[in-house]
Amino acid sequence: MRAPGAYARLTAARARVAGQRRDVMTENLKLWYQSFVHPVEQAAYIDRLQTKLDAVAAPGHTFEVKGLDPPDHLFHPLTEFRCAAQTIRNALEAERAGYDAVVIGHFQEPGLLECRGALDIPVIGLGEASLLAACSMGRRIGLVTIDPIFIDWHAQQVKAHGLDQRVVGIRAIQTDLPAFMRAFTDEASYAEVRAGFVEQVRPLVAAGAEIIIPAGGLPMLLFARECPFIIDDALVLNGIVVVAKAAEMALSLRRLTGAVVSRRGPYAKASPACIAEYLGTRW
Repeated sequence: MRAPGAYARLTAARARVAGQRRDVMTENLKLWYQSFVHPVEQAAYIDRLQTKLDAVAAPGHTFEVKGLDPPDHLFHPLTEFRCAAQTIRNALEAERAGYDAVVIGHFQEPGLLECRGALDIPVIGLGEASLLAACSMGRRIGLVTIDPIFIDWHAQQVKAHGLDQRVVGIRAIQTDLPAFMRAFTDEASYAEVRAGFVEQVRPLVAAGAEIIIPAGGLPMLLFARECPFIIDDALVLNGIVVVAKAAEMALSLRRLTGAVVSRRGPYAKASPACIAEYLGTRW
């Protein structure tokens, strides 16, 4: 039998937990979603991405899509470096402005390590979140990127995440940005882009891939209309939804455990002087 008053204490504890859950459902958590496209020139894409995130966001979570100016439009490691510098600055400013988490919504996720080392709020990368989710959905993974120039970048990215044994190959489609944008509204254009994607997926499936990741926010958002999207029995990952839910989970874990990231190793916290020096310099 319970000791006198035990039932009352248990009931009170359950009521507190229920109250905390209601508070979580009604609190307004703001998440900065850093896209790498131009906020004006690619406003149509940003609007579509915002609509998708609004549709999948859990109650009490608000994603705000932000662009980069200049955007990531000259495909080169130097451009990725410049975008990383912009992203780190934006992430620091987002934390200071009261945002609860930052999402790097660019598959290559440059600046992810630096952001995690500088911020006390969760920072989620589109590429890492997609790769980790894929590992729980299949043993062998294939990537299809938006340009051949990114194949080597993704190979290094996969290796850096320790997942090179899980990825059977990386291929690329040959489609320019205007063609992608037309595919959102024109069915013939969508069919053409889709066919080019399928053409690159099939050799990966033949090599053993069970999960296919469109390695980029553009193809992820474009193919999100197909739920599920399956090619020759291989599942195409919906990375936009994955990264949104990964960010929400990170916030839940922070609330429940108080943990965000380990400060031992590459995510060691940058000192205030280090951060001030970075923000005081124009990159």
